[in-house]
Amino acid sequence: MSTAKARTAHAKAILGPELHQRLAETKVLLVGAGGIGCELLKNIVLTGFGKITLLDLDTIDLSNLNRQFLFRKKDVKQSKALVAAQTAAPFNPNVQITPIYGNIKEPQYDLEWFSQFDIVLNALDNLDARRHVNKMCMATQIPLVESGTAGYLGQVQPLIKDKTECFDCIPKPTPKTFPVCTIRSTPSQPIHCIVWSKSYLMGQLFGEDEDAVGELDEAEKQGENAQEIATLRREAQAFHAVRQALRTSTASDAAKLIFQKVFDADIRNLLIMSDMWRARTPPVPLDFDQILDGSFVLRSEEPPAAATAPSNGKSNGVLKPANAVASGSGSNGAANTDAGSTTLAAGSGLKDQKQLSLKDNVLLFISSTERLAARLQAGEETISFDKDDDDALDFVTATSNLRSAAYGIGGKTRWEVKEMAGNIIPAIATTNAIVSGLIVLQALQILRKSYNKLRNVHLQVKPAVPLSTITMCPPNPACGVCRDTYAMVLCDPKRALLGELVKGVLGDDEREVSVYEDKRVLSDPDWEDNYTRTLESLNVTRGMFLTIVDEEGEWGTISVGLGVLPANHPADAPPFILPHPLPRPPRKIKAPPPMPETPMRVSLKRGAPDEGGEEIIDLEPTPKRPRLKTTADENIKSPSKKRRLDEDGLILMEGKDDMLDDDIIVID
Repeated sequence: MSTAKARTAHAKAILGPELHQRLAETKVLLVGAGGIGCELLKNIVLTGFGKITLLDLDTIDLSNLNRQFLFRKKDVKQSKALVAAQTAAPFNPNVQITPIYGNIKEPQYDLEWFSQFDIVLNALDNLDARRHVNKMCMATQIPLVESGTAGYLGQVQPLIKDKTECFDCIPKPTPKTFPVCTIRSTPSQPIHCIVWSKSYLMGQLFGEDEDAVGELDEAEKQGENAQEIATLRREAQAFHAVRQALRTSTASDAAKLIFQKVFDADIRNLLIMSDMWRARTPPVPLDFDQILDGSFVLRSEEPPAAATAPSNGKSNGVLKPANAVASGSGSNGAANTDAGSTTLAAGSGLKDQKQLSLKDNVLLFISSTERLAARLQAGEETISFDKDDDDALDFVTATSNLRSAAYGIGGKTRWEVKEMAGNIIPAIATTNAIVSGLIVLQALQILRKSYNKLRNVHLQVKPAVPLSTITMCPPNPACGVCRDTYAMVLCDPKRALLGELVKGVLGDDEREVSVYEDKRVLSDPDWEDNYTRTLESLNVTRGMFLTIVDEEGEWGTISVGLGVLPANHPADAPPFILPHPLPRPPRKIKAPPPMPETPMRVSLKRGAPDEGGEEIIDLEPTPKRPRLKTTADENIKSPSKKRRLDEDGLILMEGKDDMLDDDIIVID
């Protein structure tokens, strides 16, 4: 047997000759080349899927190598999609792999591009991209197999338009957020300081946002402390000078300027608001020079008897200098180390797992600030946080630990900061391998069109039942994604007017509608000013959706995906090509109003017997008991009651005709 035949013999025997032959012509889109994606690419290549397009936005990081086996150390910093394709291609020379280093949400990956595939396999790690791919597959009616892992847990879910529920049929929990004032003024947990550093401080110094006005306006609308927000506004304005120093001055001077503003001046401004610190321990301003020369004391010594109640979740009864803080309970988590010492605790030999002293954090802050400032001065316009960017990660580690020190919160190692700031969920190679195999099995069922055999599969931590399967649920009638009616319109955004396109899609339907792009309102029946504007002027271009919603809510929603006109489209022709036939949404079935929930009354009466019964005894109705006339004395049940009436001066009379005795005096 030849090598080519031996390679496919087992797959052909298992799948059958018909399905195996179809696999060679099947076009697969695999989105993601990470933990699941690497295993999945290997599986579909060996199974014999003939034409594979692999798309991933990420580059290879050193931490990926423990579970993403298509990569080697020499591949670090290179595109995951390109390297994975090069590594997997020799597994099966009959397979064609097209790698793409890009973002699946980019406009060129529109409905027309998605329509070329027979099936889409998701191996993504973020909610936003999953929802986007789900919508594109629902719009093009391409089967999708969704998947995900979290530690030892995993899930595989086939999604088919009109046959199963889609990814958005069940609402997903929103990521946890924190109040602005907690992050900016009163942190009490390490995560508060980490979020402050990566989302606020980096944006203020190295990003586009100089005054954070929008965030503070929203916080003020939600009723947060007005005095505190006013103070935060002044702080934000003061960042302008610091930003200029980063881009013009020497980096070391800029680092000291940032430190003195953020960890000294801003904290002193917060201490002025004494009401804020009545029920919590106030922060301590940090001194740049004293920390470096080892003379800074974070909190003065207090006798144990005078210890105050724990605040911020940490004890401040026996306080130590910043250069000798108890591990796990002090401000920086370093155990009995001098400010200038970098001695590691036993067993913490790895750089990322090293507990940093207060001076270590200051030195790391200076170093990372100098590196980031050099990148700005070299031409980078903005720098945002990325867990795989060493400069940004060092900056967030140092600044979050310094803030924790000021507020009496335990510090974190560089690895712990990366895990929390990057929202890293532990990944296990075995889980990825199992889930990848399950994805292929579900994909084969879809290609066979055995829709009744599709299952939602869960990998769980139960030795007796490690895998559980659930029959697929029908679509949610109230889903705002898979229940829409989709259409694709090819257009020239520079010439196409919004009003003409909407009326062209509706055809002879004269009903009143509102038009949206994502969450933006473009028009409604009382405001059609944008109807005369071009799509480009409204920032509506290729890859976006126009959502046409019936104003009365009687008809379904139409979602129009925008594509580009073909190159040979005549210049004098209309600037768009409408779908044929035009989309016709279904009429919505209004649910009847719910009936009031009244508990059923259960009768305690015995039911009437059947008329044909032979053992029925006919009884006369029971006569009512005659009511006997009682005297007044009989109404008095006891002599004691009669005596009490006499003492109160009350006389009982037998009837209305009774006469009073002579010795009774009537008072008018």
